[in-house]
Amino acid sequence: MSNLFESAPPPPLAEALRPKTIEEVIGQTHLLASGKPLNLAFASGKPHSMILWGPPGVGKTTLARLSAKAFDREFIAISAVLAGVKEIRESIEQAQQNMAQYGKQTILFVDEIHRFNKSQQDALLPHVESGLFTFIGATTENPSFEVNSALLSRAQVYVLKSLTPEELKLLFERAHQHAMPDVQFDAAAINILISNADGDARRLLNLVEQVRNAVLTPNAEVKLVDQSFIENALSAQARRFDKGGDHFYDQISALHKSVRGSNPDAALYWFCRMLDGGADPRYLARRIIRMAWEDIGLADPRAMQLANDAAQTYERLGSPEGELALGQAVVYLAVASKSNASYNAFNAARAYVANDQSKPVPNHLRNAPTKLMKELGHGKEYRYAHDEPHGYAAGESYLPEGMKEPHWYEPVERGLEMQIKEKLAFLKKLDEEHKKK
Repeated sequence: MSNLFESAPPPPLAEALRPKTIEEVIGQTHLLASGKPLNLAFASGKPHSMILWGPPGVGKTTLARLSAKAFDREFIAISAVLAGVKEIRESIEQAQQNMAQYGKQTILFVDEIHRFNKSQQDALLPHVESGLFTFIGATTENPSFEVNSALLSRAQVYVLKSLTPEELKLLFERAHQHAMPDVQFDAAAINILISNADGDARRLLNLVEQVRNAVLTPNAEVKLVDQSFIENALSAQARRFDKGGDHFYDQISALHKSVRGSNPDAALYWFCRMLDGGADPRYLARRIIRMAWEDIGLADPRAMQLANDAAQTYERLGSPEGELALGQAVVYLAVASKSNASYNAFNAARAYVANDQSKPVPNHLRNAPTKLMKELGHGKEYRYAHDEPHGYAAGESYLPEGMKEPHWYEPVERGLEMQIKEKLAFLKKLDEEHKKK
């Protein structure tokens, strides 16, 4: 009869290979290499509160656990997704017991600290200040927006980075030797695993585990894992993409700046990255229209028309057909002549009006639909531009009395705005000639 305890399943690969020492950690060399901030902190033996900010699967929890070992502290971990005031209170009581019974301080690790509301974060402050515990928070969101300023001021923020392909390959080799050393992988299969991991160590280990399960299928008798085997064994992997977080806004920023920088290949790359990650094409369509107005403007008015047409095409066709129209608009905007002159003029005019008093409309510009209004001088001495030479009433003023010409709109010497600039210079010359008469 077999022992029931021997049938317990092995731990997940990600847990089995969790580093037990700082030296075993793969990645984050900018923090852990000799002379770098966390390396120096661990070597000093003096803990300090910190927030570990980075994408999923880069070692935030691992570093928190290793901190407790490096600093010889008790370790308490709670998840802000599941915990509330009750769990916070219990953690504080446990930290107090650790101090009273063992004379040891505690590291309190709060995973996904951004999920705690203000009052929950505030509940930690007195005990961080008293030294009852050292606080370590982990977050995938920007701490500047998601962590209370009071708590943020008491913790050092460390930014963790996605693992590079080279680092993921080292991790794969470690997992391969642990999970299935007798099975060979060809280079294409390894590259697919690393590509699908997308910088996430935990995801890579989960993928390797999926492959192991497929290899160990009865009667499989697999000795070589190749590209075909990988593609059959793995389910489709969604790219890392947080539709409401920093990754989202970083990528839309990269798309916008690539268009502004007239690089169609880079613009298409970020556009496709966002589609691949699950961004709503309607949101992208709105941003594309915004780019046309902000960065191309009157240098090429066709860009605005094309952007609007692409948005309407997507509404009619949907995905994936309509995405082609949006992609074509991205390319056109990237190669179009650029001007933010009208955008700057609008912002300057709006700021001026917001801070200025309400000036009355000059009489000659006022509407005069009634006899009384005409008797009051509304519309008097207004010059009808179409009846003037060149269709322009030279010397006429269209601003409130006493207001100087602000010159908000200054066309650039690119695209259609070159011609606009020439026309405005010609009209200015007519004004100057009128003043001399």
